[in-house]
Amino acid sequence: MLINRPLIVDLDGTLLRSDMLVESTFAFLRQNPIRALIPLFWLSAGKANLKTKLAAAVSLDVTLLPYDRQVIAFLEQEKAGGRTLILATASHQDYADAIATHLGLFARVLATYGDINLSARTKRDVLVREYGEKGFDYVGNSRDDLKVWASAHKAYLANPEFGVEAAATRLGNVEQVIRTTAHPWRAWIKQLRLHQWVKNALLFVPLLASHRVGELDLLVYGMLAFVFFGLCASSVYLLNDLLDIEDDRQHPSKRLRPLASGMVPIKAALLVFPALLLGAFAGAAWLLPWKFTLTLASYYALTLAYSLVLKRIMTVDVITLAMLYTMRIVAGTFAFDVSLTFWMLAFSMFLFLSLAMVKRYGELRESRSKGKTELTHGRGYYPGDLEMISSQGVASGYLAVMVLALYIQDQNTLALYHHPQVIWLACPLLLYWITRIWMIAHRGWMHDDPVVFAMKDRNSLLLGVLFAVVFWFAT
Repeated sequence: MLINRPLIVDLDGTLLRSDMLVESTFAFLRQNPIRALIPLFWLSAGKANLKTKLAAAVSLDVTLLPYDRQVIAFLEQEKAGGRTLILATASHQDYADAIATHLGLFARVLATYGDINLSARTKRDVLVREYGEKGFDYVGNSRDDLKVWASAHKAYLANPEFGVEAAATRLGNVEQVIRTTAHPWRAWIKQLRLHQWVKNALLFVPLLASHRVGELDLLVYGMLAFVFFGLCASSVYLLNDLLDIEDDRQHPSKRLRPLASGMVPIKAALLVFPALLLGAFAGAAWLLPWKFTLTLASYYALTLAYSLVLKRIMTVDVITLAMLYTMRIVAGTFAFDVSLTFWMLAFSMFLFLSLAMVKRYGELRESRSKGKTELTHGRGYYPGDLEMISSQGVASGYLAVMVLALYIQDQNTLALYHHPQVIWLACPLLLYWITRIWMIAHRGWMHDDPVVFAMKDRNSLLLGVLFAVVFWFAT
């Protein structure tokens, strides 16, 4: 049946699983880091002025934005039934027009323009003036939308914010609630990459190498260091994904990350990442040696530099990744107050450089398989660099094996082990594992971070056990 009342649709948080003001602000900061404070001056002249200035300064690819497919399906059904759809948003007119053109659903667009911020009461007044009191239906999600629903004939709620559904129900005109957000805690677990905390096991390498793993007080320090490093790392992952959100949305698999897909709100991420960072440094400064805290700060600074600049520079990116892994081992030596050896540093740098190159190899191989030849988006490599990356990565891995072999002959090693010659058995195990990892990458089967892959791969886990047994027998 034809419904004459137009259906007015909100954009931020309703049609879009994001917020255009936040999207444009972050895009501006990514493109103009040295002008980071400028938006504050724009905001001092009002929110409408801020939106206008950002729209003039930043062009966004609206085809990559995280639209709510279930809301779009609902709107398509309404339009097919003869309903007139109108987009009414507090986002700037330029962005709203581009989104309406992209989706092809709306007969008209009402948005922020000039000094008019089309939000809350202002939006309601405009809609009532255009269509009359109770002369329209409205789809929204936030507390600002309560004022609009009060003047609408029917209220449609799309993934309402906390407490909004109860408040809207009291208005007495709720027609339908569209829910597409399921298990947000799962999205947060994925976003914080808790599975990546397994990398922090590297903190315990110095404790194992010093043969003091049986000391309970050191194990307590190790667990604290593990947690604080994990909190810092999760904060870094969150910030990195915020900075990379535009690049991730152009990536075939990374576009499904919680932030890029809109499953984790950008506004929430902006609150969580500094909270995690504060918890990590406050705990480390209170409970662990100052050298550990200093190393943690260096790790964070290097990671931030990687996210902002270094990951786009050829070769520097993979060396930085190897350094970030190695810094976990360095932090472990300070947490346990044990010696940091040349062999430990050399072995970890070569090994993790090889694994960092495995990661790049996988990305380039995927680009080449799609016929791409141009510079990889957000990186410093071309698909044609594939063979060079492979040769350098394999060589780096084999150098790690050579360092292990030389370690066996060191005088300090002879003093630590009763049967140091047994460690030679670890060399073929490591050779096999590195060769296998690269063969898997070469065949296109490496879809994860290689360290995470190793923690899931049965062969890698078995080799890890055998590696540990070799050192146990040598002891």
